[in-house]
Amino acid sequence: MPQEFRCDCPFTSALDILGDKWMLVIVKQMLLEGKETFKDFTESDEAIATNILSTKLKLLEELGIIVKTQRPNNKKTNLYLLTDKGLALTPILVELATWSDKYLRDIHPTIVNGEGVQLLRHDKSAFAGMMLHKYREKLDKVM
Repeated sequence: MPQEFRCDCPFTSALDILGDKWMLVIVKQMLLEGKETFKDFTESDEAIATNILSTKLKLLEELGIIVKTQRPNNKKTNLYLLTDKGLALTPILVELATWSDKYLRDIHPTIVNGEGVQLLRHDKSAFAGMMLHKYREKLDKVM
């Protein structure tokens, strides 16, 4: 199904795809939390409804942000993996997390404040590199 865009603005066009409540959450779950099966996503803290999850995973696949495949040793379980296009969203996730840490903590004081956030505060590039390195290592093991 071809994607509808509101206008020709690159910013608005990106938001037409990624501005949805769930799209970047799903990418974040894959990149940071290692989610890769439908069951993994349904058991997450964000509690996405299964019908919405199914729709969003299909759209992410159609857009080339993720690929659906199966484990080599278990053809019954579908795996959802980020493509290079999906991994290219890492800097956006890093900037969103940085903004949230800086500007939302006063109204949402229970936002995570662990080692990863400390690294994010002091070296965003290292944080992004660490996320990408871990994900690519995982891909090597899965494929």
